[in-house]
Amino acid sequence: MLDLLVYNASLPDGRSNMGLAVQDGRIVELAAGLTSASAPAHEQLDAQGQLISPPFVDAHFHMDATLSYGLPRVNQSGTLLEGIALWGELKPLLTEEALIERALAYCDWAVAKGLLAVRSHVDVCDPRLLAVQALLEVKRRVAPYLDLQLVAFPQDGVLRDPQGLDKLQRALRMGVDVVGGIPHFERTMAEGARSVSLLCELAANEGKLVDMHCDESDDPLSRHIETLAFEAQRLGLQGRVTGSHCTSMHSMDNYYVSKLLPLIAQAGVSVVSNPLINITLQGRHDTYPKRRGMTRVPELLAQGVTVAFGHDCVMDPWYSLGSADMLEVASMGLHVAQMTSQAAMRQCFDAVTSSPAKILHLDGYGLEKGCHADFVLLQARDCVEALRLRATRLKVYRRGRLLAETPAATATLHLSGRAGHTAWQPQSPPGSALGINP
Repeated sequence: MLDLLVYNASLPDGRSNMGLAVQDGRIVELAAGLTSASAPAHEQLDAQGQLISPPFVDAHFHMDATLSYGLPRVNQSGTLLEGIALWGELKPLLTEEALIERALAYCDWAVAKGLLAVRSHVDVCDPRLLAVQALLEVKRRVAPYLDLQLVAFPQDGVLRDPQGLDKLQRALRMGVDVVGGIPHFERTMAEGARSVSLLCELAANEGKLVDMHCDESDDPLSRHIETLAFEAQRLGLQGRVTGSHCTSMHSMDNYYVSKLLPLIAQAGVSVVSNPLINITLQGRHDTYPKRRGMTRVPELLAQGVTVAFGHDCVMDPWYSLGSADMLEVASMGLHVAQMTSQAAMRQCFDAVTSSPAKILHLDGYGLEKGCHADFVLLQARDCVEALRLRATRLKVYRRGRLLAETPAATATLHLSGRAGHTAWQPQSPPGSALGINP
């Protein structure tokens, strides 16, 4: 007998009336028409035509800073540079216990939203490596229910500090997974390019993945993504390198970009855009017209580049909002990039599920036979509806075990002559056969 059977489900690829059978934490069958009669199970779930999705994945986050909003003060200008300065003021005041407490609280939020894998950059500029210690402990604690991948991130620039490289290497030896960098924050463009080469060589020697903050600027001449793509090719790191943000591409000359995009694709470099934060922090020096400041997502996708959307920040020195909702992230990306065709909206859904899973090299991810039984039941019939509604996560499963559930969102109308009579679920317009329960 199966451990779990989910039947009458819709899938992101458009298939409906699907059954998903789980045994020992794995998907052992995925087929149309599976029912309790044909596949008996200890636990059965009728999806009622709702969408089963693989878990949400955040390919770019800063968990060491999350939920620290207002400490030691509020970012009054709302700018990237004041946020960095604020983080510098806060670092000496941090304690390992507080870092762990805030990160664990965020992980609880994430699981409730069906977000079961996060790549978090962790600042390695503090000689104590306090944040590294804290997040390695968080990673250990959340391992049963959330995949946490850590990036050694030299927030102040790896070459600005004489001990910068040593501290980054110490973090890797402690167990951090990925080599990070921030070339546009080095003192000069040349130093930035040198940091990219140095860090990519380190990753190649250590067998590590690479994820660098690249060109998080409105400066069209900030072009470290070009150097990153070149180094990925030179060192044979194709498929193992990510450029995050890349907001300067929004302002670059179109002819230059026409050469840059194929280079990124040929180098097998992935890109992570962070729509909520990029649209908030960029364009601050503009009056009107004001640049959106997000990288060229549709154009990158058209070249075959793997593109993901990240949340980046939640209630920290850079961003006062957020709730671990990757559908909110995808919705902002959809609007800013004007990705409004049906196919493009599905790409936006992929950008918070399958695409970041590929970037993180997650093992056993997906809705296929043999994959881990990790999935989310959404109160929506398809991906586009899930984006439109920021659909309720009805149930969240990991390895076939229920982790979280949220009651369905419904509205009761109190209209003249119909008070308390009509209830409808938000995925359908009032009056539709699907939504009305007379």
